Amino acid sequence: MTIEHEALYRQRFADVSQRKRAGMWEVLCRSVLQRHVQPTGTVLDLGAGFCEFINAIRCGRKIAVDTNPGLREFAAPDVEKVVGEIPSVLRTLGDASVDVVFCSNFFEHLCDKGTVLAVLRQVHRLLTADGRLLVIQPNIRYAYKEYWDFFDHHVALSDRSLREALQMTGFDIEVLRPRFLPYTTKSRLPQAAWIVRLYLALPPVQWLFGKQMLVVARKTTGPRAAGA
Repeated sequence: MTIEHEALYRQRFADVSQRKRAGMWEVLCRSVLQRHVQPTGTVLDLGAGFCEFINAIRCGRKIAVDTNPGLREFAAPDVEKVVGEIPSVLRTLGDASVDVVFCSNFFEHLCDKGTVLAVLRQVHRLLTADGRLLVIQPNIRYAYKEYWDFFDHHVALSDRSLREALQMTGFDIEVLRPRFLPYTTKSRLPQAAWIVRLYLALPPVQWLFGKQMLVVARKTTGPRAAGA
């Protein structure tokens, strides 16, 4: 994220409370994401942005990666901050050094699908043998009307095309929910913590309003992974 992007995001989310965003992510982590993270594991937040996820998740070691130096402003004191261009900055991290990689609303900001594959290959390298990649991502199949309203969106992915990209780069899909969250934190849906908990407990409501997917992918270590 360049300085221009930082200014863009501050403007885009100027009317969304940081406290409210943090509260939503506390609920998301506690209700859905924490089950995929071991309390002693190492978690990397890719494209960490405002660091709501990495600040909220419970684990042994936390790493936040972003191109924006402003990352240091938002990350909690117990979070390691890594600033640099993605995917090249990932090469500075050791092989099999991370148990879980998480990213939210990240892939659409990459310049092209070749870069998406390059990032996924680096993630595969970073993950331990039984490591997971957790993705929350706008699904172009359901968000096609709003997707291109954002100036910094370049790559459109559906649940089907992301599945293919993950399989190409050595991952097996464990969870794929094509409709999970509403498209944006600016949704007209209520954002109070108890409403978010209720929403997450009602899959039929998610199928009605969800335009972002949830994907949990496990690193493959067999012959297919070697050819990724």
